[in-house]
Amino acid sequence: AQCLEHDCFSIFWSAKPFAEASEVCKGGGGHLMTVRSTVAEDAIALLVQNRSGRLWLGLRLPLPCTEPAQRLRGFQWVTGDGRTDYSNWAPSMGRRCGERCVTGSREPRWEEQRSEARGDFLVLPPCSIATIPAIGLELRCDKDRESGVLRWEHDGPGAWPCLLANGGCEGMCGEEGGQPRCSCPDGKLLDPDGRSCSSPCAGAPCQHHCIVNGTSFLCMCESGSADGTSCEDDDDCAVFPRLCEQVCVNTEGGFECHCYRGYKMLEGSCRPVSRCYEAPCEQQCEDVPHGYRCGCFPGYAVHPQMPTRCLLHCNHSQCPAQCDTNTLSCECPEGFVLDDANSGQVCMDIDECNMNYCQHNCTNHPGGYECHCYAGYQLVNENDCVKITEDWEGEYSGDFRPRPQTPIPSRTPPKAAHLHPGALVGITMGALSAALALLALGYHLAKKSCRPPSTMDYKYSGPHEKEMGLQPITS
Repeated sequence: AQCLEHDCFSIFWSAKPFAEASEVCKGGGGHLMTVRSTVAEDAIALLVQNRSGRLWLGLRLPLPCTEPAQRLRGFQWVTGDGRTDYSNWAPSMGRRCGERCVTGSREPRWEEQRSEARGDFLVLPPCSIATIPAIGLELRCDKDRESGVLRWEHDGPGAWPCLLANGGCEGMCGEEGGQPRCSCPDGKLLDPDGRSCSSPCAGAPCQHHCIVNGTSFLCMCESGSADGTSCEDDDDCAVFPRLCEQVCVNTEGGFECHCYRGYKMLEGSCRPVSRCYEAPCEQQCEDVPHGYRCGCFPGYAVHPQMPTRCLLHCNHSQCPAQCDTNTLSCECPEGFVLDDANSGQVCMDIDECNMNYCQHNCTNHPGGYECHCYAGYQLVNENDCVKITEDWEGEYSGDFRPRPQTPIPSRTPPKAAHLHPGALVGITMGALSAALALLALGYHLAKKSCRPPSTMDYKYSGPHEKEMGLQPITS
């Protein structure tokens, strides 16, 4: 015996079937061993040491057949539960039916055994031969070719009497017409030796899956169509044209959905990827077809030469200044100046027309001005006016253009005849009257150009130009 932690374990080497062995343990105030952890497995190793043979463990099968996929393969502890943190099974023989229990040894491996087997029945070494003279039967202890488990074998086919090691049957052993006969559980076929059972799918040439169909099998494909034993993939994208929102890519046994360039797969749908994540816009950004567009906050405008930058901008004669609360400094757009009378918080437009930049006429607008020339003059260098002559070759960009020259006659006019003295007097008086009229007109124009302006024009430089006239009001 060996005690570990709160449990004590003992080994009884007498050969008994499972039911008798279980009763012996209950009579001693215990039960067959439950191996729920490596601690219990270590106890077996200490007790068995170098002795050979198999010992009943406290596992029995309450179901008609085993379940190889489960941790305890459908077995249950003699304590009435299936709780365990440990298992150490020998390679599975597949689903097996009948009254079955479990043995352990020094290897240590758990093996399924029939509950009526006795311990001494398994103690013999491999290749041992047993002779039963009463029925003229000779059995040999051999390892199974596939599982490696020791079992009694017979050179001839078919079962021997069922009371002796289940007649050598892997499945069930029964008597029919006084003759022992082996049968296999559903889904398996009896092998040529008349004792072993195997699945119809064993060695089946199916490419994907094999399904047992009575005594035969069927080949099944994961998807697509089956042609006997091989599988051919169906183009799901062609069979179902609207599987994907944008791009469908067929794969073996399925398909994948992809998105166009500029889109990204999010939660099963293609969503447009914002170009603004990588845009170098200084302030604002807007997604537009095939790209992005930079914008600016109120009080700013897009830089005319660098569309990703923003400049201070004002469309009126005065605007709030852009001030930094940390440095207590304010900034105005170009062409504006801080108004000290308003605590430096307002930007006032500079009237460049009062600075005599223009040689002739001037129109002021928020943030700038524009020069104009008299008739017969051309604007150059934005401020100066040059008189237009006959040999002028520059482009006309002022408000007025020179009139076309008078055509030259193609033939010599006739000689003028001598005029009457009365006609000469009339011509002289007409010329004098014309001279006085021109003199009065020149005086009037000179006086108008030298008079201080009574109005100030402001030009709104928005999408639709609009001029305003400010009239002085007498208080």
